[in-house]
Amino acid sequence: MITKELTKISIFHGAQIRRIFFGNEWWFSVVDVISFLTDSKKPRDYWHRMKIREKSTSEVQLSTICRQFKLPASDGKNRETDCANTQGLFRIIQAILSPKAEPFKIWLAKVGKERIDEIENPELAIDRAKSLYEKKGYPKEKPIQFYLLKSLLS
Repeated sequence: MITKELTKISIFHGAQIRRIFFGNEWWFSVVDVISFLTDSKKPRDYWHRMKIREKSTSEVQLSTICRQFKLPASDGKNRETDCANTQGLFRIIQAILSPKAEPFKIWLAKVGKERIDEIENPELAIDRAKSLYEKKGYPKEKPIQFYLLKSLLS
């Protein structure tokens, strides 16, 4: 049962990606993302073929990381649509064979490496959090939480 349902259209560099808020997270229409990243004329067919290809090459069943939600279709009716949360969407994007998907794959690799570096050196995580804190416009002086966290990690 959907406890909190919000249906919105997310603008993704000019593309409309249908999405729904469910279970405290956003779920995105897989075919909309595929349409944007591949310029496919038939994104549903692309998604179907991609699931078959991924199952045969990596034995990963991509549909298991999706849920179906009724989202507004181009004809105005609500139709069952495969949707993925952010984590699932990132996994699906990794399987898309398109130059437009490459920047996402590169970014995912970069973020993954940064998190591994932070596991090896937790002070990097503190520095990153501090930087994000300041970029959001909070005061530059270190908040007490940083001192407490740093003392716990030392």
